[in-house]
Amino acid sequence: MSEKLIHVSLRQAQDYRFHIQFDAQMPVLVSDEPAPLGTGQGPSPVQMLCAAVGNCLSDSLLFALRKFKQSPEPIQCDVEAEVGRNAEGRMRVLNMRAQLRLGVPAGQLEHLDRVLDQFEAYCTVTQSVGQGIPIAVEVWDATQQRLK
Repeated sequence: MSEKLIHVSLRQAQDYRFHIQFDAQMPVLVSDEPAPLGTGQGPSPVQMLCAAVGNCLSDSLLFALRKFKQSPEPIQCDVEAEVGRNAEGRMRVLNMRAQLRLGVPAGQLEHLDRVLDQFEAYCTVTQSVGQGIPIAVEVWDATQQRLK
């Protein structure tokens, strides 16, 4: 059952460059394919996919920690997408890897094990994209200790 309808409008500016309007209150985002197709004057669709996955994971982790009144800030997330050809020879995102970094040592956060076990399940974008693209998620703390 649908709870919400999201609308985004894209208008071609030139060649592979598009102006993306999210709503009247937000500035227009310019997207573009890198050369040789486009001119790279904005993020590519794959870069925006990476941003959406990373942003949603970061939001989900922050929300889960704040439920326990924890302050992990600043959170950082780096996302890589491996792009290559599928069995039919078509370019696809083959897999993704997200590395989240907490801004504090793990020892300063209560209920961290519980949060790490659950936060991904509440990430709308990652769970949706992950149905078609494998996404590996890692979480590190401020001391470079891998937590997940």
